[in-house]
Amino acid sequence: MKKAVKKKGTIDRSESFDEFLAQDGLLAETEDAAVKEIIADQIKVAMDKKGLSKSAMAARMKTSRRQLDRLLDPDNGSVTLATLRRAASAVGRNLRVELE
Repeated sequence: MKKAVKKKGTIDRSESFDEFLAQDGLLAETEDAAVKEIIADQIKVAMDKKGLSKSAMAARMKTSRRQLDRLLDPDNGSVTLATLRRAASAVGRNLRVELE
């Protein structure tokens, strides 16, 4: 019996999307971007619930509006845990980071 040979660029339908991303070395990067986007969205929702403008939120965080824009930009991955913690605190929430 011959073993099936996978041609480069073809899709193995038996593998999961995570396996596909891991094989191409993109899983960690993709997960990081997804987490950043989720957190940014949660902060935006919390700001809306509190009725906070970006300027008011930046003032509560003791930072600039430009820094807040970077935090809320899902494509900007250069946000520190300290900044995320200040943002969470500014909207009355806590930041929790876990290892699984």
